[in-house]
Amino acid sequence: MANEKKIQTVEPRQASRRKFLKGVATVAAAAVPAGVLAQGAGFMTYGSWEEYFQKQFQEMSPDEVQRTLQRLEKKYSQQFGKKVSVKATPAMKDVLFGYALNLNVCVGCRRCVYACERENNQSRKNEQIHYIRVLRFEDGEMEFEKADRYYNPEKVPEPGYYYMPVQCQHCRNAPCVKACPVKATWTEPDGIVVVDYNWCIGCRYCMAACPYEGRNFNWADPTLPSEEMNPTTHYLGNRPRMRGVVEKCTFCVQRTREGRYPACVEVCPAGARKFGNLLDPESEIRVILETKRVFRLKEDLLTEPKFFYYFG
Repeated sequence: MANEKKIQTVEPRQASRRKFLKGVATVAAAAVPAGVLAQGAGFMTYGSWEEYFQKQFQEMSPDEVQRTLQRLEKKYSQQFGKKVSVKATPAMKDVLFGYALNLNVCVGCRRCVYACERENNQSRKNEQIHYIRVLRFEDGEMEFEKADRYYNPEKVPEPGYYYMPVQCQHCRNAPCVKACPVKATWTEPDGIVVVDYNWCIGCRYCMAACPYEGRNFNWADPTLPSEEMNPTTHYLGNRPRMRGVVEKCTFCVQRTREGRYPACVEVCPAGARKFGNLLDPESEIRVILETKRVFRLKEDLLTEPKFFYYFG
């Protein structure tokens, strides 16, 4: 019985727990010299007690969301020396996003990788993070253990090879969502799997659960030059992330929820990438799914990815 009581007290969504911790933090803050909050480990890397103890995004009221966005806009604008906007654009009605990629057309140029990096404010230099990995296979081969992700030829495409970009598959039955002990990641109504970075505790259970290596952990404070920072951001998307959290592709939520394509789709020189609404029978992606022989990675795991591949 004692063990049962102990387990009950660590529920991450209990308001009493957060109220208690906030009280402890207030007492501790009185003994901490000025400026230490932004230098320490754990919650201190967030920069303020208010930021660390805010509610999980799904639990916030509209007023709390607006206050949070305003606080982050002020913080990022000061940090990067430019006006930064932070949106919380909700999912559109009757939209379920899906992705298709033509493996016959992909040339392995990796332009998608670097367009994604620029659009989504991924860390540069010391800790370079990429949401997209382009794998090179020999023709007729598809064993991931034999793929080369570090190929570097003078020209692409190369005779005798094909290329397979891999990123978050935005699964309907996402194992990463089930694995998260604090509900920091979930699937939105439009099918995008998102992360509340302020709620993430960095346990990396989601990384272990993902069979696609679709998530990245920030081991250090991200390096993002001010002149390269994309100032148009989304709370659940490309806003700057902090040390100690897991981040991932969000189908460029800051773009797609406003009727635009993800950056990787726009930049692809071969037109290999297709993106659209799976619920719209007239959309290009629906035409592909109904007329091409498509497959999904590791379908036997029953994750039901919304990312499809085909040879067309």
